[in-house]
Amino acid sequence: MKKKDKIILKDVNIETIAAEGKSLGHVDGKVIFVPGSVPGDVVDVRLCKKRKGYLEGVIVNMIKPSPVRVKPFCPHFGICGGCVWQSIPYEMQLKSKQQQVVDQLTRIGHLDIPEIMPILPSLKTTEFRNKLDFTFSKKRWILSGEDPDGLSDTERLGLGFHVKGMFDKVLDIKTCSLQREPSNKIRLFVKDYAISHGLEFFDLREQTGFLRNLVIRTSSGGETMVIVSFAREDEQARHGLLDAVAEKFPEVTSIYYYINGKANDSTDGLECFHYSGSRYIYESMENIKFRIGPKSFFQTNSGQACRLYDTVRSFCELKGDEVLYDLYTGTGTIALFLSRGVKKVVGIEYVEEAIADAKINAGENNIENASFFAGDMKDILNAGFINENGHPDVIVLDPPRAGIHPDVAKTILEAEPARIVYVSCNPATQARDLEVLSQKYRVDKIRPVDMFPQTAHVENVAALSLRK
Repeated sequence: MKKKDKIILKDVNIETIAAEGKSLGHVDGKVIFVPGSVPGDVVDVRLCKKRKGYLEGVIVNMIKPSPVRVKPFCPHFGICGGCVWQSIPYEMQLKSKQQQVVDQLTRIGHLDIPEIMPILPSLKTTEFRNKLDFTFSKKRWILSGEDPDGLSDTERLGLGFHVKGMFDKVLDIKTCSLQREPSNKIRLFVKDYAISHGLEFFDLREQTGFLRNLVIRTSSGGETMVIVSFAREDEQARHGLLDAVAEKFPEVTSIYYYINGKANDSTDGLECFHYSGSRYIYESMENIKFRIGPKSFFQTNSGQACRLYDTVRSFCELKGDEVLYDLYTGTGTIALFLSRGVKKVVGIEYVEEAIADAKINAGENNIENASFFAGDMKDILNAGFINENGHPDVIVLDPPRAGIHPDVAKTILEAEPARIVYVSCNPATQARDLEVLSQKYRVDKIRPVDMFPQTAHVENVAALSLRK
């Protein structure tokens, strides 16, 4: 549609929740997707997209709000790209996520699935994240009702999240309910300090400025790590800011920094310099401690991660004498969590730094039956590797959103482990992979797990057994 076209659809009844955080209704027999709507809403919608099979639009007038609609808890709701389901009751969110798993496994995977176990709700629906990444911007997102010409240069500065779909636009965040304090206090202090000391916020388009990113990591035990990315080295300015953070927040146990002169904000391949405090913070699951550095991957919802891994353990049905392969092991969290219930565990991961963390965590927890290998999964996992490290009785898969490579699926089918437990953050690609594995395996158990309340994202765990 042309931008000048403004077609308003009147009195659209929103019927149900759809994929990607949108809800849907029908107009003249066609499905229309409307972000920000709740089942039961009656709304006027401005048409944005018109496709052969569906329409998309945005709410321009709320005629009648749904009786189940919940008041959003965040002042940035509707502008910030996160937490798009705040207006939907949590029980309704869970039902939608469960149905999403059913739909994708049956429609994409064409699978004959057992009755799905009830979704595992998150213990916390706010302050559940252990890591947030904020971006500095010289030209923040201008809010509706603000006069751009009336703003001073200081008032245009922002420290917050990228506006959805806009790489160079940052929404200045006053408060975020996703991470416990001192997260908000640290972010606001850093912004105020930078302004009062004349530290330039980065301009991504112009590639100018000094301050680029602020990452805050927290642990369940109360430790906090602060990581600041600077666009260039300025020792005096860097020392001033980091020392101020350390002095103001004695609860900050670890401070790091990057010097990032790249065109984008990615810190891949850059050295992260330790500035002060401990080099690591620690997270615990049952009787295992995991050390977390500035580059370590760890499940973002710490409390729910333990319940996810407990589900995986249950689905593995371990007797104690198995050889278990943990593919896409990351920093070895699942492998180490399961290690004391098996004879041997083997973890494989592409990222070398992650494997280094896995080995260290194994050593610090006195786990001697775990081996870890770094490299491309499709290249490492082959018949020779299996002959050398032992035939797997159980394979745990926890791949990235893209799912597993066809060569990996082929090797697994040839190895024929008795059981496979597949953990997925993307049930659509999981459904595709399970269809391939169904050549030799049947799906015995399925349980969705909610790791990210207030969003459409859902984790899913599937247990497979070798057909006899």
